[in-house]
Amino acid sequence: MIEDVGGRCAVIIVAAGSGQRLGHGMPKARVPLGGATMLAHAVQGVVAAGVAAQICIAVPAGDDAMVELCHQVAARSGAGPEMRWSVVDGGADRAASVRAALELVDARVSTVLVHDAARPLTPTGVFDRVVAALRDGAKAVIPALAVADTIKTVVPAELPATGAGVERVSGTPVRNRLRAVQTPQGFDVDTLRRAHAHAQTLDADAAAQITDDAMLVEAIGEDVYVVQGSTHSLKITTPLDLLLAEAMLQGPLRPRWVEG
Repeated sequence: MIEDVGGRCAVIIVAAGSGQRLGHGMPKARVPLGGATMLAHAVQGVVAAGVAAQICIAVPAGDDAMVELCHQVAARSGAGPEMRWSVVDGGADRAASVRAALELVDARVSTVLVHDAARPLTPTGVFDRVVAALRDGAKAVIPALAVADTIKTVVPAELPATGAGVERVSGTPVRNRLRAVQTPQGFDVDTLRRAHAHAQTLDADAAAQITDDAMLVEAIGEDVYVVQGSTHSLKITTPLDLLLAEAMLQGPLRPRWVEG
């Protein structure tokens, strides 16, 4: 069942990453995981959550194999005929990929979730919490987890014997106020469009500091709300991440869609 979130909801899946650090010689979304591609798992999670009237996938520009994979994944997703599918060439960075996908979002859509194909095991409960907060009136919502490690801020430094490449601690943030941010991130569609329009006015240095859509919304002065994320929503970036995800799919965590 498609949720009615003040209208209709679209999910943008960002699948334009190169995957170089995984070492498979192919875009990250095409990398196999548990007998399917990461993209297939990510799409399955969106469909299982039942929150989307439209799924728009941003892929590496000019990658015909990824476009074909998207069509195959859509055909096998189990989504009903009412689901609208779109595939778009991504841009040079994440923000450009999301902007390209936003251009294809149906005019009837009022809320958008932006999700990473690199977080293919995100449980249904995370989608539910993000959508519930949007329904409650939030214009921007992110899932996140409390940070377990002590975090330090650092500045470049140098030691006589060690030389350059050393860093010096400049501060220790209060850990109980730190959160590790995940996806899907949810937005009122007009708010997200305004945020991306503002992003295009930034200079190159400022734009390079933007790492997610929530930062863009913060930059235009809108509140961003936080809901509980999930340890299952790990971002697969390195071979070790992939190994952990494989282990999760083979063990007792396999039925991830019912995990909160």
